[in-house]
Amino acid sequence: MTEHLVFFVEGQSERDFLEGFLPKVIQPHVTAHFQVFKGKQDLEKQLVRRMKYWLLPNTEFVVLRDQDSGDCVAIKDKLRELCLEAGRPNAVVRIACRELETFFVGDWSAIATAFDRPGVAGFGKKAKYRNPDLLGSPSAEIKRHIPGFQKREGARRIAPHLDPTKNQSHSFKVLVQALQRIAAP
Repeated sequence: MTEHLVFFVEGQSERDFLEGFLPKVIQPHVTAHFQVFKGKQDLEKQLVRRMKYWLLPNTEFVVLRDQDSGDCVAIKDKLRELCLEAGRPNAVVRIACRELETFFVGDWSAIATAFDRPGVAGFGKKAKYRNPDLLGSPSAEIKRHIPGFQKREGARRIAPHLDPTKNQSHSFKVLVQALQRIAAP
């Protein structure tokens, strides 16, 4: 049974997102731990060492990284190789298509609630936003409708309002399915 869930994330925004969202999808007895890196290169450079020497029993590992402009399959393969090198072949690797904010654009109602902007709640019905994983820059889309949007503050404000059953981002759904499989309530 999973008691510890260790997240390897490329930056503080991902941690902020996970801290706000995890209570919706993991059991209360599971303790979340965060290994926060200074970008994707730092994550890839230090992942093996940090993962390899994690000693708490009953631990599951999740690596979460943005795709940015890279090849999703190649990124995932490289991260899986690093997990294998660390002796953790069952580590879950998830890629946020383009960027973390894709998860937020997948649920405009959560953005509307977080920023008290009810007018943006219906944006998910627009053709442009029905498949947020295809957007070039989801954070730019949020900034267009929420002036002054900042990534960390946005992650903290939006994450608690995300509805995993209504989110339109495929990469978000895949992350949620993995979390439910390894540490569901």
